[in-house]
Amino acid sequence: MSLLSDTAFEDPWSSYFMDVLSPLSFVKVSSVRMQGLLLLIFAKYQHLPFIQVLSTKSTPTGLFGYWGNKGGVNIFLKLYGYYVSIINCHLPPHMANNDQRLEHFDRILEMQNFEAQDIPNILDHDLILWFGDMNFRIEDFGLHFVRESIRNQRYSDLWEKDQLSIAKRHDPLLREFQEGSLLFPPTYKFDKNSNNYDTSEKKRKPAWTDRILWRLKRQSQTNSHTPALPAPFALSLRSYVSHMVYTVSDHKPVTCTFDLELKPLVSAPLIALLPEIPCTMESDMLISYSLTTDFLSSPWDWIGLYKVYINISDIPETEDPFLLFYYSNNLHSVVGISKPFKIQPFSFLEEDPLDEAQPQI
Repeated sequence: MSLLSDTAFEDPWSSYFMDVLSPLSFVKVSSVRMQGLLLLIFAKYQHLPFIQVLSTKSTPTGLFGYWGNKGGVNIFLKLYGYYVSIINCHLPPHMANNDQRLEHFDRILEMQNFEAQDIPNILDHDLILWFGDMNFRIEDFGLHFVRESIRNQRYSDLWEKDQLSIAKRHDPLLREFQEGSLLFPPTYKFDKNSNNYDTSEKKRKPAWTDRILWRLKRQSQTNSHTPALPAPFALSLRSYVSHMVYTVSDHKPVTCTFDLELKPLVSAPLIALLPEIPCTMESDMLISYSLTTDFLSSPWDWIGLYKVYINISDIPETEDPFLLFYYSNNLHSVVGISKPFKIQPFSFLEEDPLDEAQPQI
């Protein structure tokens, strides 16, 4: 029912986030869904000409690869000329299925191949962001010790038995994925509508099941006689936290905030849009545009006019509330945005030679 509804209408999560983020000048760039897995990407509108969505992909791993209750979804994009993959996953549950979780992790990674010849292998991408309900558990320690460690905020006592941390010590590829310190309580499993860990008959042991990882492309090594140059693409972690205030699920949500510094490989948009100013609601709008020599246009390209939803308190009063977007059918992306401009509600009046006021045509 949800999948059929999402085909005809915007999914509820997209609608909600657009309502929240549009006033902050964010635009939905892309989305991909596989049953309960949903991945949404938003960006501030000024970045859109430099973001190219190259592919969206779903990799089911449930029921021998035929069922999407487990697996991963990926959005692969080019950001200012850099290759970035963003993956959301749901891995198998239960303490005893750790080997299966690692197999699914590898399978999702192996399936992220792309048909276009000029797209590198995912392991050659500049950045991989990988997150989701990975379902890794805490081994060996008993329920009482785990809960006492959490109550006393001695999270470091539990780190050495975290299954993901153990796997990273033994798997060279997994070791390349970085993660922030787990300085928040385990995010699973809670009684719904409460902050109490599982009080059912099963009394599941708390664990950090919800994780956010990232992997930067390996930089070529410089010799000892050559001074190291600043990295052209660098990611640093600002925060990695859980949010106990949310109680609608048996998990607590986890968020990361990063700072991304990059030296753009693309500095100018493929299309420059120039609306004729001033514009009025009473007359047709004349739009001129210029394109770079390497841009391949299509008869199916289109230009859209959008109201800019920006918090007025954050911008000067002279800022104007409309934008033009040029959408490329070949690239499936926005490749040009005009500067904000104003559309007058009515035409100005100007005097004719007989000093009689006439509408401007």
